[in-house]
Amino acid sequence: MRRWLPYPTMSLFVLGTWLLLSQSLALGHVLLGAVLGLVLGAVFKQFQPPPMRIRRGHLLLGLTVRVVGDVILSNIEMFRIILSGQSRKVSSGFVYIPLELTSRYGLAALACIITATPGTIWVSYQSRERMLLIHVFDLVDETVWIRTITDRYAAPLKAVFE
Repeated sequence: MRRWLPYPTMSLFVLGTWLLLSQSLALGHVLLGAVLGLVLGAVFKQFQPPPMRIRRGHLLLGLTVRVVGDVILSNIEMFRIILSGQSRKVSSGFVYIPLELTSRYGLAALACIITATPGTIWVSYQSRERMLLIHVFDLVDETVWIRTITDRYAAPLKAVFE
């Protein structure tokens, strides 16, 4: 039964949504909605990632505290730059960062951390080369950014997820 209907609740939701949108209970609409529910359930099953394994979960608390502190400090720094009118003196740039982190869950968490920190944004990740590209609003020293991302964030995430 699970093979044909892997997500019964979702399939029923798709059927119900189809019937609401079509505003008809005609046999053709019911059959089409049921087929859509079955097909979309099967397609959704193909997108399921492998189960997440957390190896050293106790490190997540320290990482969370570190990230919250860094976000607060980054907000203060961005506020200072904007209010002081020093935006002309700011040199933005891109930084390539080599990563040892390969877990999709670790990379997703790293993307959230980088993007949540004001002044930085995740631009791209090349999985073959394991190279991350970020944009930094106030780039003073690339080596500091490389060390910060790899040591403060990627290393704990690797310990947790790999």
